[in-house]
Amino acid sequence: MAPNPLRNLNYRKWFDQMLPQTLQVATWLLYINGAFAILDWFDRTDIFGTWRWYGGVGGVVAPFACLSYVAAGLLMANGRRLGWHLGIAASLSPLALRALLKIQHEGGLPVSWVITQRNLVSFLFEAALVALLLHPMSRTHAARWFR
Repeated sequence: MAPNPLRNLNYRKWFDQMLPQTLQVATWLLYINGAFAILDWFDRTDIFGTWRWYGGVGGVVAPFACLSYVAAGLLMANGRRLGWHLGIAASLSPLALRALLKIQHEGGLPVSWVITQRNLVSFLFEAALVALLLHPMSRTHAARWFR
């Protein structure tokens, strides 16, 4: 039987100072991006709100992607490898949702929109989060110390 990753999880521990710098910053960016993703879910200007309005497969995936940011930060703060994997998936979810929207529009959207959605600041935060989570220091720590 596989161990339960949520067993002995401390829901009061939202940040771990013993993580390497890359994972500390990634944890904060997960919380910040998660808060903005949830806000964007109620607004139609970003990809999460677009999918709420548009519906379909992305309409089901988008709310889980919004909540996965916060869940990943909490799990990483508690030393869970699942949190690191979930953080990578959450950080790539806006790009995946924009690509899915391009596929459904049969290529009517430019590739630059798929990458940035005409919002360079949001794209920089997304790219920074991916880079921090996939940094060699983060990967080494996750492989060695996360349960």
